[in-house]
Amino acid sequence: MSIILGIDPGSRITGYGVIRQVGMKFVYVASGCIRVQGTDLAPRLKQIYDGVSEIIRQYQPTDFAIEQVFMAKNPDSALKLGQARGAAIVAATNHDLAVAEYSARQIKQSVVGKGNADKTQVQHMVTHLLKLPGAPQADAADALAVAICHGHSQQSLIKLAGQARKTVRGRLR
Repeated sequence: MSIILGIDPGSRITGYGVIRQVGMKFVYVASGCIRVQGTDLAPRLKQIYDGVSEIIRQYQPTDFAIEQVFMAKNPDSALKLGQARGAAIVAATNHDLAVAEYSARQIKQSVVGKGNADKTQVQHMVTHLLKLPGAPQADAADALAVAICHGHSQQSLIKLAGQARKTVRGRLR
């Protein structure tokens, strides 16, 4: 069993989602948003760091996954997003969590089945997969999707390792 914390970083709103993975099943634990205040970037980054640190202390995840930066049309926005990611990543590493990163396309492909899915499709599938009574807020749904993507990725690695062992055993006989 693993507890996965997924993060959808943002310089104004950082979504988080916590799920428990038991085998191939995912169970919802928590989700929400860290909404930062102020106009100065440094204090906003500290709020993200503190918020992610508190979530880690509260839920004790075994795995940490975050969405990679995509190149936005506005370089300034991409830079701020990268700095927000950095604050969340430092919080994770300060709590001795390994960091897994996934592109938006990988996340959407894993959860919806289409790499170009829109936010409402992601919300719908997250709600369905986790059997939630209603759709979570968009940033929280995206973070839950990051966590689900990581869970799927881990299961694929376990399956591949098992197949490799079978192949090696077959050659040794």
